[in-house]
Amino acid sequence: MSRLMIYGATGYTARLATGYAKATGLDPLLAGRDAAALAGLNGETRAFTLDDQAAMDAALSGVTVLLNCAGPFLRTAEPLMRAAIRNGVHYLDIAAELDSYRLAEKLDEEAAARGVMLLPGSGGSVAMLGCLAARAIETVSEPARIRIALMVSGAMSRGSAISAAENVTVDLLVRADGALVPSNTTALHEFDFGSGLAASFPLTLPDLITIWRETQVRNITTFVHVAGDAFPGGDLSALPDGPTEAERAANRYAAVAEVTAADGTVTLHRLETVNGYTFTSMAAAEAARRVLAGETRPGFQTPAGLFGSGFAETIADTSISSIPNRPTPPPPQDPRV
Repeated sequence: MSRLMIYGATGYTARLATGYAKATGLDPLLAGRDAAALAGLNGETRAFTLDDQAAMDAALSGVTVLLNCAGPFLRTAEPLMRAAIRNGVHYLDIAAELDSYRLAEKLDEEAAARGVMLLPGSGGSVAMLGCLAARAIETVSEPARIRIALMVSGAMSRGSAISAAENVTVDLLVRADGALVPSNTTALHEFDFGSGLAASFPLTLPDLITIWRETQVRNITTFVHVAGDAFPGGDLSALPDGPTEAERAANRYAAVAEVTAADGTVTLHRLETVNGYTFTSMAAAEAARRVLAGETRPGFQTPAGLFGSGFAETIADTSISSIPNRPTPPPPQDPRV
């Protein structure tokens, strides 16, 4: 019988994903490294650490799909991806860290040879932005450049904050002429997330890999606009477990894709959705359900590539729409005229 395992099951996002998975009729195995902590969860549990290959292999017995929710993914993605490949288990995660996607690229052929799918970013911003980019280029005959920006709103969970702090990418990277290269351009760019133009800063996101992989647009830059206290400081271990349901409801996310065609024409599309934690957990649970139902392709895949550009819009209150391009301002008048 097909079975889903959620690793890192005691974490904030994993608990949300578990709830959504159960609501769709799944009965996931709940796994992690701490048997005592797992004992407090409602469901069948399996405890193992990631430095014990034999224990990992034994725990994956009878598992068809592994959803990794345990960050920092810098520590967990590689041992779990390799374990999934060894045991013929499809691997999903919710990583927003570039290294996880570079690893999936590296293991692509090995996974494909074993008939295993690697689907990092099955929920979260990678699913959002991938679907948005795919939708945005559908009406552009020769897309030459994509600028894509995510608006992050509301507080982070303790685990996300710690993971982000440990995985700060010092180098700013962009996709230029098809290659992933460093950039020294730190100029802000304005996007309309639904309440007027807002300055966004360039940031290295894994979408530089995933959007390129699915669209083959040769020039991609990723941006983030932070609303409120989305990136906390101080003692991160003292943060709350995660935002409350009311806090999530009050802080929706949005994203904008700006596509420039070869002739210079610019088109804009906007995604509007629920809070990032709600979207991530729901999308990951839905992706796991669909993979269990047989929607798979061997090797490294992306949510938009596997499920189509409409995948994000199947998650809660999510919509993607075209928006008018802002008009070019007229040239300044000569004061002598």
